[in-house]
Amino acid sequence: MSSPVHVRGSITIPVTELQWRFTRASGPGGQNVNKVSTAVELSFDLAASTAIPEPLKLRALERLSSRLIDGVVTIRAEEHRSQWRNRQAALARLADLMRAATGPLPKSRRPTKPSRGMNERRLDSKRRRSTTKQMRSRPDV
Repeated sequence: MSSPVHVRGSITIPVTELQWRFTRASGPGGQNVNKVSTAVELSFDLAASTAIPEPLKLRALERLSSRLIDGVVTIRAEEHRSQWRNRQAALARLADLMRAATGPLPKSRRPTKPSRGMNERRLDSKRRRSTTKQMRSRPDV
């Protein structure tokens, strides 16, 4: 559990910058759910982090602005019945979230125009379909 969270390249979040909180999980689990704190809340102070370079940190703060509370990202995991598996799930989700937030923007789409040949083929097939349907109708008497 004491391994750092790998974000991208040589960027890792040390375990010392992560805060854990454990509570009882909701949902099924029998007697276990009433007596064992298996739900996990993982908090990472993105704004105060020294592990992430400043340009990437600014990009992540901007992209995650709707998820942040005072610069802190919080992830709750309670899908598994054991605390250890929930901790693993929370770490994996934090890594995925930070990887997506610090990644480069996708290339912007350049609008394109259909080629002349493509347009002519489309119109030709429409004409053929139209004549086929006209041939099915009754002839005018």
